[in-house]
Amino acid sequence: MLGIERFPGDDTIRNLFRRFRMGECERLFSPLWSSMLSRLPSRPEGYTLDLDSTVFERYGQRQEGALKGYNPRKPGRVSHHPLLAVLAGVNFILHGWLRSGNCSSARGVKEFLSEALAMPPSGLMVNLVRADSGFFDQSLLGFLEDRGLNYQIVARMTGRVKDAVWGIHESNWQPLSENYSVGELRLKLHGWDRERRFIFVRELVREGKEAIGRKLLHIPGYTFRAFVTNTSIPPEEVWRTYNGRADMENRISELKSDLEADGFCMRQFHSTEAAFRSILLLFNLLGEFQRAAGIQPWHRPDTLRTKVFLCGAILGHSGRKAILHMSLAWGGIKNRIHLLERILGDENATSPKLAFG
Repeated sequence: MLGIERFPGDDTIRNLFRRFRMGECERLFSPLWSSMLSRLPSRPEGYTLDLDSTVFERYGQRQEGALKGYNPRKPGRVSHHPLLAVLAGVNFILHGWLRSGNCSSARGVKEFLSEALAMPPSGLMVNLVRADSGFFDQSLLGFLEDRGLNYQIVARMTGRVKDAVWGIHESNWQPLSENYSVGELRLKLHGWDRERRFIFVRELVREGKEAIGRKLLHIPGYTFRAFVTNTSIPPEEVWRTYNGRADMENRISELKSDLEADGFCMRQFHSTEAAFRSILLLFNLLGEFQRAAGIQPWHRPDTLRTKVFLCGAILGHSGRKAILHMSLAWGGIKNRIHLLERILGDENATSPKLAFG
């Protein structure tokens, strides 16, 4: 496809990434991302942007930017702490930064979002930003408000927020079921320049089911979650809309488990960043392949590899005809006719035709 006569070895690829600096990264990946974004379907209501960070553990010789920081799996292990922005619904990675391991989740997030929001073409609009409590920061909220963007962000249970929950009268909790209820109020926390809307979700603690949220000593029997938002939709809709962000964890799992995004690290920081952004580009290319080929539902890269790209086959003969015996594990040739025709070309164009017997 690329016109390469011989596939390069590991050392050749490693030497290629060693040539990358910050300038080369931007000059290569910016136009590639613009091309990919132009292929996304437009949405009149706009896209939802999910923010998250993850941890890439590092081993071996000391690599640039590999420092000790937040690492829940292996505390004390040096790592990198990438930041990701994903367009929900189309599983497209809008932007990614490789950061030093000692960065907090919200470190540099305003600059990161400024770059991410400048990427989409005019017909592609971001309407809502969702993030976890690591991004609960006054400066980020103000940045989103100045941009006219809606947001739903998990609020940290600070002392002021806990006192506010305790002050909500029982009659002001709106029951959603026998186990869940929601409440809301407006709060101005210490250091904030304005009041903001807080949504609280209260869950009854039950035997045999782990309740999600924080327990409060002065309100036994319940767990609580808090969200800050500038939307005007009902409290229960804020909670339900935010729950869709859980799919972000699947995207991170696909990057790390299926595409080994955390497995390639070099001594030079920008070389590692170039490899990291190459994997993000590969993820987006696989997503565009599924949209163009009409593959539904969404397949994670590992599933796509085993069910679509790899097919065991044996070349045989029947008389003077060459016969290709294909593995049934591929799903059967009849189920792949549509996919193969899409790959070979448009049905109305002069392209090779498939014949099956």
